[in-house]
Amino acid sequence: MTDNVISILDVEKNLKEILRRAGEMKKKQKNGESVRSLKDKSLAMIFEKPSTRTRISFEVGMTQLGGHALYLSPKDLQLGRGETIADTAKVLSRYVDGIMYRAFEHEMMVELAENSSVPVISGLDDKEHPCQILADFLTIREFKGGFDQKLVYIGDGNNVCHSLLLGAPIVGMDMIACTPEGYRPDDDIYKKAVELSEKYDTEISLHDKPKEAVKGADVIYTDVWISMGDEDEEEKRKKDFEGYQVNKELVDQADDEVIVMHCLPAHRGVEITSEVMDGPHSVVFDQAENRMHAQKGLMMELMG
Repeated sequence: MTDNVISILDVEKNLKEILRRAGEMKKKQKNGESVRSLKDKSLAMIFEKPSTRTRISFEVGMTQLGGHALYLSPKDLQLGRGETIADTAKVLSRYVDGIMYRAFEHEMMVELAENSSVPVISGLDDKEHPCQILADFLTIREFKGGFDQKLVYIGDGNNVCHSLLLGAPIVGMDMIACTPEGYRPDDDIYKKAVELSEKYDTEISLHDKPKEAVKGADVIYTDVWISMGDEDEEEKRKKDFEGYQVNKELVDQADDEVIVMHCLPAHRGVEITSEVMDGPHSVVFDQAENRMHAQKGLMMELMG
């Protein structure tokens, strides 16, 4: 049993079981079967950063499992008036069965988890995005039949890239992170990913030439170049990321059966073209749906 999931590493031992359960939950939901594994349980959802997919997928997922989710923004909590994150964790733990936290800073995520007596799930912070990667792996398994694949991430070496680098070896997948100079993944994250690749006999590497990196790729993955909080760098980033757009020309360099992924929201015409995003290789909206199914599998593991 995992206590908290604030990194994809927290589910290293039970990742495949969570994915199995998520797939089972999705199948039952599509068949109209009700699973009330979290009946009468409550999830507190703290949002420092807004999100379409994170809020809806957790809220609807809890409802489908028979539980209840509470949306809490900083202005709804005493956090906005100076109460510490530690005290907030201790109080919420007396009321709810789990806490989902979408935070600006990883240090705040760690402090919340250290002071909570109920499971804490990261809905994203500046270091990792584990729930997104669970959905990504569920999607890859659905469309590719397994993880004996080459995944190429194109773009900013951000929190999503970090969790992919750490998670890919665990499921047995090779990965290349293709980023411009100055936007590479965190050194410590990359070193840990290389250690994991040696443990699980996979290949992890960095690259800076997208057309070369995607040759033979089974999965192409991208994310926004301008994340929340980076708006003042928009023009600089667009210039720095020239040549990193996922367009038809780039996709044509990959395997014929390649799938294209994006964690959304997408800036169409910037990091990805509409032609690709709406095209035959795209699994972007299946990936978005799978946030809910993957998180249901995770919540059942933590709170069931």
